[in-house]
Formats: sequence, C-alpha cells, structure tokens
Amino acid sequence: MLVALVSIRVKPEHVQAFIAATLDNARNSVQEAGVARFDFIQQADDPNHFMLIEVFHSPEAQQAHRETPHYLAWRAAVADLLAEPRVGVRYLPIFPDQALWKYPDA
Repeated sequence: MLVALVSIRVKPEHVQAFIAATLDNARNSVQEAGVARFDFIQQADDPNHFMLIEVFHSPEAQQAHRETPHYLAWRAAVADLLAEPRVGVRYLPIFPDQALWKYPDA
C-alpha cells in the first residue's frame, strides 16, 4: 500500500472552481480498483489550503490513477487555479492495516 498526502494552495478567487473540479476527480477516483481511499479536505483556518489523502493498493495503482481521463482533466483544470505548485509526499501505512483502508460500504 501507498499513501500520498498532497498539499494544495489555491488562489482565493478560485476556491469554488477548485472544489468543483476536485470533487469530480475524487468521485471518479474512488471508483478505481487500485484506490483504497481518496479524501479531499480543506484547512479550517485557511480556506485556500487543501489536502488530498490518497491511499493506493500499490505504487502501480498510483501510476494508473495518474493516467486516467478524470485525473488528466483535473490536472489541466486546476493548473491556473493554484497559488503555488502542489506538494505530494508518499507514506507507507502502519495503522490501519490494508484490510481497514476502505470505505464503510465497500
């Protein structure tokens, strides 16, 4: 398994457009077989700062995600909305284990 935390800062005037584009990407991403979770959160005290919490069953699943039409469309749609380049950091999960990284009704 692989966890990617992606920190994203958006220009204030583009927050709503970013949310709309990212919701579409997230809703499609959770349908991918290799995606265990795809969470999209906004910082409470800084509404221009977002985090994607992406959990993949394998590094290959992450690469496959980056080749999907919805990811490519998202990347193009948000390119001019960002205040700075997004920053992604990869992690290896310790807890919960692989069996618990899933949506409740999955």
